[in-house]
Parts: sequence; structure tokens; C-alpha cells
Amino acid sequence: MRGISQIEIWGAHTARTMRVIWTAEELELAYSHHPIGPRTGETQTRAFSELNPKQKIPCLIDHSISGGLIVTESLAISRYLITAYANDELFLAAKPAEAAIEDEWCTFALSELDETSLYVIRRHRDLAHVYGGSASVVEACFEYLERQLKVVEAHLKEREFVLDRGFSLADIMLTTCLIWAVNYGVTLGVCSSAYVSQMKLRESYKRARRVNYPG
Repeated sequence: MRGISQIEIWGAHTARTMRVIWTAEELELAYSHHPIGPRTGETQTRAFSELNPKQKIPCLIDHSISGGLIVTESLAISRYLITAYANDELFLAAKPAEAAIEDEWCTFALSELDETSLYVIRRHRDLAHVYGGSASVVEACFEYLERQLKVVEAHLKEREFVLDRGFSLADIMLTTCLIWAVNYGVTLGVCSSAYVSQMKLRESYKRARRVNYPG
């Protein structure tokens, strides 16, 4: 589907931007990439703030939509791309029950692994100079993360993908969180570790990683 780029993606260097770029690569979309970081001051410029008043990445603009459609938040952007530019590589739910199960796993990854665990650890350990350090909060988050990863491990037993129907946005959401957890020193279960290894072999993942982590 590569062609003239009408899509712009803003953001790099994070798990959240990786999701969007990976989705675009799976869909083989042409896009322009602006690799601004989350804490470089680039999100606070006047130009970017006009695009996204939240001053956060990722951010997407689709110029094929009249007036230019702006979408923010990694899950919303990825879901939009899959719905608008569907192909055979990414599962697109056709029935309400299928959509509900996929949304269940996407929001689990976003809410329980990313926002409740991993990002809180980042705030109170890696960004302690900004948000204040708290060893007790970090410890509690790791404990909570471990409990949720047991759920993931049980689900992935004898499974290639999160959903029975094949590779989906749920896999992109989950994989980025599992890799984030590994980078934080967490040891994954046997099934989860094998799953991540397989995801990393996808050519789209490799391309997205090169784009998301330049240099």
C-alpha cells in the first residue's frame, strides 16, 4: 500500500510511539516521521502544541481527510489506522464479540501494564527528579506487574497470538509492554518470552524499531 505519504507521525523513542509506527509498518503505509522525543522540549513548541494541546506523543495527522485529521493517544491512533487502511496482515474485527475481546486485551495492556505499572515505575524511579522518587511505590508497581504478567503467561500457553483469529492490535499493545517490562529487569515466563521472541522476528517490527529508535 506504500505510495504518496499523506500521513504524518510525530514521536519516537518510547513504547507508545513504537505501537503507532509498528501498526503503520504492518499496514505498509507511506508516512512522514517526525522523531521528536517526550522530554526534549520539542512537544512544548508552539507548532506542536497547536497540533496536540496535550503536548504529548504520539500524534498523527492524516491529510487524506478534509482539513487534516489529528489523532492522539497510541491506542486510538493505531485503531484508526487499522480501521481506515485495513489489510490482510492485521486482524480487523467484524463482529461485536470479536471487537470486545480484542478491546479487552488492548485496554488490559494499556491500563494494567502500561499506565498502572510500567509508567508509574518510570515516573517515580527514572523521572524521580520530575515527579519525586518513591521506592515503596516502585516496589508495589513491580509486584502488581508480576501478578498481571501471570495472567499473560497463562493466556499465551500454546498460543501464537493473543487472539485466536491471528495477529492483531492486541499483539502490538501487549508486545510493547512486555519488552518494556524486560527492559526494566523483569523476567518473563516461558510462554511470554517465546511469544516476544516471535514478535521480534516480524519484518514490520524490525522496520518499526529502526524508525522508532533512530541511532
